[in-house]
Amino acid sequence: MSWSAKQYVAFEDERTRPARDLLAAIPTAEARTVVDIGCGPGNSTELLVQRFPGAKVSGLDSSADMIDAARKRLPDLRFEVAEIDKWADAGPFEVIFANAVLQWVPDHATLLPALVSKLSAGGSLAIQMPDNLNEPSHRLMREVAANGPWASKLGGAAGQRTDMASANDYFSMLRPHCARVDIWRTTYHHQLSGGAAGVVEWFKGSGLIPFLSPLTEAEKAQYLEQYLVEVGKAYPALADGSVLLPFPRLFIVATR
Repeated sequence: MSWSAKQYVAFEDERTRPARDLLAAIPTAEARTVVDIGCGPGNSTELLVQRFPGAKVSGLDSSADMIDAARKRLPDLRFEVAEIDKWADAGPFEVIFANAVLQWVPDHATLLPALVSKLSAGGSLAIQMPDNLNEPSHRLMREVAANGPWASKLGGAAGQRTDMASANDYFSMLRPHCARVDIWRTTYHHQLSGGAAGVVEWFKGSGLIPFLSPLTEAEKAQYLEQYLVEVGKAYPALADGSVLLPFPRLFIVATR
């Protein structure tokens, strides 16, 4: 997949708000070593620097474009291009922060305990994941993919997101390895300008990437045109022309 830092930060305030809420729930008061896995363009990493001013903060992401943006934003920090499920640093870390990234990484039953094992005693693994695969926005991505001339190219697009487990399952994965596991779900209602076009622009920086990456430029334009029509039906514009995008997210803070 090809990630664009510029497209992602077009909605930086809205995308950073869940990171702030996740950070506020971390009970670890002081930290020496903090890592932002799936750091993107560094917007969440910047919050970690502010929260833990005395810590050594670093970040990693699978996208070179995102890492380039993060290095420009925070030139004094260490950032590396790396896959989370192949990340070999044993730590220990007082905080491992994973904001809106683990939905792209498979096998959570193996991954999450492995991440906890990198924590120091009293350290926290903080996770936020979009929980929107059954929302109209994502259902329509799959329907447009299946019903167009690009269907054969997009057969595996939907499978690039990891299916979310239940809150009970995540608790069961983590509780044997942690002293405390806190799980909650929040639905944000983001006001986006431009009506349905605003919704499409939002997801061009995230959920639409697996569906657009395999297509030619002409096919991308046609796919987005059809998707825009369907999104307009599912998310009607308000009186001022904007639209409210309901966006459910699952939060987990697991403290060792």
